[in-house]
Amino acid sequence: MSANKSSKVVIITGASRGIGAATALEFAKNDYAIAINYRTNNAAAEKLQAEVQALGATCIIVKANVAIGSEVTHLFNTVDNELGPVTVLVNNAGILQAQSRMEEIDEARFSHIMQTNVMSCFLCSKAAVERMSYRYGGNGGAIVNVSSAAARTGAPNEYIDYAASKGAMDTITLGLAKEVASQGVRVNGVRPALIYTDMHSDGGEPLRVDRLKAQIPLKRGGRAEEVAKAIYWLASDDASFTTGSFIEVTGGL
Repeated sequence: MSANKSSKVVIITGASRGIGAATALEFAKNDYAIAINYRTNNAAAEKLQAEVQALGATCIIVKANVAIGSEVTHLFNTVDNELGPVTVLVNNAGILQAQSRMEEIDEARFSHIMQTNVMSCFLCSKAAVERMSYRYGGNGGAIVNVSSAAARTGAPNEYIDYAASKGAMDTITLGLAKEVASQGVRVNGVRPALIYTDMHSDGGEPLRVDRLKAQIPLKRGGRAEEVAKAIYWLASDDASFTTGSFIEVTGGL
């Protein structure tokens, strides 16, 4: 491997804010070269890149809509060329829309949520396996899928479509983990709940965590950094005997 490439390379999708951004900073502290994927917010991606580089890590930003196959190909080829083969993939890209009952969710919204949250996980995981798996001449690796406690609760009266997409991600996690375990690739997930991020504004209630935190056994909302540490552990050698598993970062919910 050339001197300008790293033996530890992580791709984090949807990484310009929230959990994705915190995850980039966590990997930066642990000697990874980092690819920050983003879809639209170039300014946020550049700001995060500067923060990562200030920690001494190599970092590139790659604009790509990871729900589209050709753009996923562009993302992974760019990382191959600039950083080296990916060793960790964090499938973090995801969206939700305004809180709604299920009968108020139309076909276009449901399709958009599933395409963005599930197709991106499928396409990126496929591209990662093709690079990591012993079957394709890879050296192994780890995939961590950022799911949600909504996959367990169903998110009634709020985001059943989002919950369904995260349930699908959990199924991909379980199935893929069994498929590629003998090929040197571990696949796991984290299920956050009620974390202080901008995503709640996307759903129309910026203060949602504060409204609901009394229901959390730990009596507070979570921080993106706490989720990032769980993601990093699952990707690290400390989790070398862990695959097809989930860490609940929910404060006890």
